[in-house]
Amino acid sequence: MIDQLLRFTPILKQKIWGGKKLNQLLHKDATGDNIGESWEISDVDGDESVISNGSLKGKTLREVLKAYKHDLVGNYVYKTFGDEFPLLIKFIDAKEVLSIQVHPDDDLAGIQDSFGKTEMWYVVQADEDANIIIGFKNGATKQEYLHHLENKSLLDILNVDEVSKGDVYFVPPGRVHAIGAGLLIAEIQQTSDITYRIYDWDRKDIDGNYRKLHTEKALKTIDFTAKDSYKTPYLKESNVSNQVVTCPYFTTNILPIKGKKEVCFSEKDSFIIYMCVEGEVVFNYKNQQEIVRKGETILIPACIDKVEIVSENSSELLETFIQ
Repeated sequence: MIDQLLRFTPILKQKIWGGKKLNQLLHKDATGDNIGESWEISDVDGDESVISNGSLKGKTLREVLKAYKHDLVGNYVYKTFGDEFPLLIKFIDAKEVLSIQVHPDDDLAGIQDSFGKTEMWYVVQADEDANIIIGFKNGATKQEYLHHLENKSLLDILNVDEVSKGDVYFVPPGRVHAIGAGLLIAEIQQTSDITYRIYDWDRKDIDGNYRKLHTEKALKTIDFTAKDSYKTPYLKESNVSNQVVTCPYFTTNILPIKGKKEVCFSEKDSFIIYMCVEGEVVFNYKNQQEIVRKGETILIPACIDKVEIVSENSSELLETFIQ
């Protein structure tokens, strides 16, 4: 049995579109001008998270999963995913707009020996007039899409939403999207690092080269239909886990908390991940106390039945598990 709450050392990623908010707003140990991502919990090959606290300090997530199996992730999750941790948890700082891109589903990604990439975004902070490109305005045909791609006029047919703090977007495979400039995002996704880049604004990397595009691969996965709205509505009742997104790959709730709350997990057959997106909370479990501040993440192993969460002021947590 894993008898402790787990913290991890963030894995920081330099990106040509990254900025300084991970350091300035979330207090990551990020030096440089282009730190775009903080991988909070990862089992991606070559980027395995390392535990930073307790008796398991220094071990990777992968090592602990192989040793403790269903005690860490739950019986259903272990039966489904085995020794692969199924989620990748990130904070993203987009100083500049990301490429217009799309992700494959499990079937297409499996050709590359990977999970597909279903994801969701929670807007932690947004500059004035920041926006997200997501989906098509009115739908499009393959021919219309290729015409606008060739003429660099994709924004004529893509949907653009102005966004603000607290907005949520669910991004299934096939949905064209791009995180806009000026956004700080919490991202929850399948464990996958596969992105099909459609258009990159004709910018060059630090070596003066254009980044690779994946036009043909993208065509195989793009959903050309349109939705009336792409933003995900949700309730926000205090001291209650309010469901925001649920899909076969993860469920995410938002827990606005003030005061003291005992959270019981006995009915869940899954690990629980908490990302603090506002304020500061204390997790108490037996003799362990973990202070989790805005921009920090903690994992509750499946074998732990309950914890106490305390916040002196108003705080907000994203609560993620698999059901």
